[in-house]
Amino acid sequence: MALKLIDHGSKEYKAMVEMRRAILRKPLGIDFDQAELDREHEDILIGCFEDEKLEGCCLLTKVDNNTVRLRQMAVLSGLQGKGFGRVLMQFAENLARDRGYTKITMHARKTAVGFYQKQGYRVVGDEFQEISIPHYIMEKDI
Repeated sequence: MALKLIDHGSKEYKAMVEMRRAILRKPLGIDFDQAELDREHEDILIGCFEDEKLEGCCLLTKVDNNTVRLRQMAVLSGLQGKGFGRVLMQFAENLARDRGYTKITMHARKTAVGFYQKQGYRVVGDEFQEISIPHYIMEKDI
């Protein structure tokens, strides 16, 4: 398993968008719009690869000088529960810390709250609806 940064617009980025589309968006009947993808140019794009095949991804978006927001965490369905998400999270946290950030926040799907709690994140608010499903704001000081 190799973890690496992905360049916006690269073939790895295109694979990342397709993975996120298939896992996170298509089941909800929604897709990305080009403006949303264009905004990711400034994000920290992270991929988990095995023999050059993308198996998991996430991205970090700057909120302010101290905080980044984890977004679009996805792992291939056959690999979920095998530690890929945990390794991606650790890599993302280390990258954020190395770049001077002290906090990571996210809008976690209700179904993923337990996973993030195991990684040390805490719920900081009430349940809310986003993209038609329940979410919670979660955060962690890093």
